[in-house]
Amino acid sequence: MRKYHALPVALLAALALTACDDGTGTQNEGAAASASVTPGASTAGDRPAAEPTKGTAKDTANASVTGNAQQTSQGAKGTTGTPAAKATGTAGKPAGERRVICNGSNTTVTAQEVPRPLNHMLITVKNTGSKTCDLTYYPVLRFDEMQWAPSPIEDSQPQAVTTLSPGESGYAGVLLSAADGSGEAGTTGRKLTVGFQGGTPNSSGGPSAIPSLPAKGVYYDSTLTVTYWLRDMDQALSY
Repeated sequence: MRKYHALPVALLAALALTACDDGTGTQNEGAAASASVTPGASTAGDRPAAEPTKGTAKDTANASVTGNAQQTSQGAKGTTGTPAAKATGTAGKPAGERRVICNGSNTTVTAQEVPRPLNHMLITVKNTGSKTCDLTYYPVLRFDEMQWAPSPIEDSQPQAVTTLSPGESGYAGVLLSAADGSGEAGTTGRKLTVGFQGGTPNSSGGPSAIPSLPAKGVYYDSTLTVTYWLRDMDQALSY
C-alpha cells in the first residue's frame, strides 16, 4: 500500500518560482542631538536703554544654534563608524557573501539510474554559481504530471544542512520501485522535475530543474521514495 506524502499542492505548482536572497547588512544612521540655545546677553551699562541694537540677541542665539548643531552633527557622524556602503551582514561577513539556496538557477542537475542497488536512481546537484548554496531538506520529485510527491526516507536526514561551495556536488538517492513487486500503480515516467525547498519545510526554494531521462523512461511505483540531500554519493545510495 503506497504512502502519499502530505505536501501541499501549492508547493508542486510553485516549483518554477525564483529563489530570494536573504537580507542585507544593517545601516546605522546618526542623528544630530538637540543643541541648547545660549543667547548672548549685554549689560545695561553698555548701551542706553532707549537705543537697543535690533536683532542682537536673536542673531547671537541663531549663531549659537548653528555652531552647536554643526559641532554636534560632526561628532555624531564621527561615531557612526563604517559607512552604509560598507555595512556587513551576519557573522561579520559582507552581505554579498552570505549563502543562498541551491536551485535550478545556480546548479546543474542530473538524474541517473544505477545498476546497484536495484531499482535506484541517483540525483546529482553541482553548484555552478559564484556563491555557496544550501541544499535544504530533500528534493521534491515529480514525474510527468503526477499530483503527489514521494515521501522522504527519514533515516537519511543529515545532522546539518548539506552546503555546497562553488564547484561542489550534493546527492539524493531515489528508490524507484519495490524489488519484491509489492508496489502498486507501476508506470513509466518520461519527464522528471526536481524541486528545491526553501528555508522552511514545504516552501519553494526557487526555480526547479528538469534533468534528462533515458529515452525508454524510468519505471516507478507507489513505493517511490527519496533521501534527504547528502554530501556523500555512496551514502545517498545506501537506503
